[in-house]
Amino acid sequence: MKQISRRAVVLLLLALLVVCGSLLYVVRYVEHGQDWAAAYARENAGASGAIIDRKGLVLAAFSPSESQFQPDRELRIANFHVTGDYYGRTGTGLLTGYQDFSLLTGSSFSENAVLYLNVDAELNRKAFQVLDGRPGAVLIMNYRSGELLCMVSSPSIDPLEADPQPQEGAYINRCLSACFVPGSVFKLITAAAAIEGIPDLSERRFVCEGSVEIAGVTIKCSGYHGEQTFEQALSNSCNVAFSQLSVELGHPAMLRAVRRFGFLESQRLDGIPSAAGSFPLENPGDPELGWAGVGQSTDLLCPYSLLRFVAAVANDGELAEPRLIRDGSLGFSSRLMRADTAKELQRLMHYNVVNGYGEDRFPGLRLCAKTGTAERGDGSSNAWFVGFLADEEHPYAFVIMIERGGSGLGAAGTAANEILQYAVNR
Repeated sequence: MKQISRRAVVLLLLALLVVCGSLLYVVRYVEHGQDWAAAYARENAGASGAIIDRKGLVLAAFSPSESQFQPDRELRIANFHVTGDYYGRTGTGLLTGYQDFSLLTGSSFSENAVLYLNVDAELNRKAFQVLDGRPGAVLIMNYRSGELLCMVSSPSIDPLEADPQPQEGAYINRCLSACFVPGSVFKLITAAAAIEGIPDLSERRFVCEGSVEIAGVTIKCSGYHGEQTFEQALSNSCNVAFSQLSVELGHPAMLRAVRRFGFLESQRLDGIPSAAGSFPLENPGDPELGWAGVGQSTDLLCPYSLLRFVAAVANDGELAEPRLIRDGSLGFSSRLMRADTAKELQRLMHYNVVNGYGEDRFPGLRLCAKTGTAERGDGSSNAWFVGFLADEEHPYAFVIMIERGGSGLGAAGTAANEILQYAVNR
């Protein structure tokens, strides 16, 4: 009897081990099954395909017998967040779109197709070089056609490395999959709301003595601007004027503007979702609303959403939806803002460059822009430079953000000039 009991215990233990092992396998399969299957599919693909940039450069190609990448290592790294790899390490890579995965059937390459891109791989290389290892994002699009010409996120990886040791955040596409404190580039949104909501805006005068007190809370400015018009306040990036405007407009009007321009929703780029931004959803009180109106508080913006906004400004309020893949169609357009609002923002952004930043910083470029130096709370600042070229031959809208980069004009503005000069001379 004792021997039978011992055998029963052993069998129960074995059964328990089998059950535990099975459960562990299921958990690991759910967590890592796509990676396992993708790795298998890389060597056992039943289809063929390629990804080719706007100049005819092959960035990636695969067939039933092999998987290839562009032989130039720097090009592979600069374009990683566009192409992705055969393991699906980044959520924005187009190679992942070829794969059909489920927990039941595993993964296989499901299409025989060639994807022709609007992206210029060499322009991506240039943008990556200019970032020079700094974490950041560069986006450039044709605001008339919607063609996305440049999408670079740094740091990045070489997709040919099977087991890379990447920098922190290298798999995150900062253009699409992340949000950042916007700082003064947010003043373009407050400006749009003020243009539509305050009738006598052009006659207003704002006095800046370096700070303003709102309901007992001091909001500091970066300078002492004295008496100024609205256009001068935007050019000076005056926190005093724009915090007062935000409070005057009120929380409902500011929230409506942020929602209407698409900053609180996930947008899509050829089916790839972007990150949704943030803004105080409940009235935070006048002092915090003042900080929100100048791009601080809980404000967060995705670079891609900001690109859509400045592209619509450049195109008289009409948004030609950005397109990564070239399919021969004209793309989808929609009205993002009133035409008169867009044209006034165009004028104001050109005034910024002429009277604030200096046209000599951007030789030969008819630039309309806004800087942002966004304080992060740890002593560092995100550097932003956003805008467009008022140039029918080169109708380019752009967003450049350098994480912890410092000055918007000094860091991001300098980068923008180098990248845009290259772009218009391609």
